[in-house]
Amino acid sequence: MEMIYDEEYWEMLEGFVATHEIVIDRPKGTIHLRYSNMLYKIDYGYIKNTISMDNEGIDIWIGTEGSNRVSGLICTIDRIKVDVEIKVLYNCLPEEMDYIYHFHNSSNYMKGILFERFSR
Repeated sequence: MEMIYDEEYWEMLEGFVATHEIVIDRPKGTIHLRYSNMLYKIDYGYIKNTISMDNEGIDIWIGTEGSNRVSGLICTIDRIKVDVEIKVLYNCLPEEMDYIYHFHNSSNYMKGILFERFSR
């Protein structure tokens, strides 16, 4: 089956980002609270007053591209938390999206799949 692309989905997601406060609780350069080998090289946080599958705010990575647009999503599965989550990639350069992909696939306990936004 061919992947179906719907620009309205990405625009609606951008609306969430544009109309809600973003809280960066793991700034670039910080170490993960539980895993000292995990360094955040890109700002990471959540979109305030939204709800994700873990009943917390929708997670978001904020890159340095500067376009003020959603770059993609990463869907993760976590064996430790026993959950699946979607994380928004915002203003991310291709190399930042590559870093995020590898960040979420660096152990046997979490895996992620990247959905990159593209234009037709």
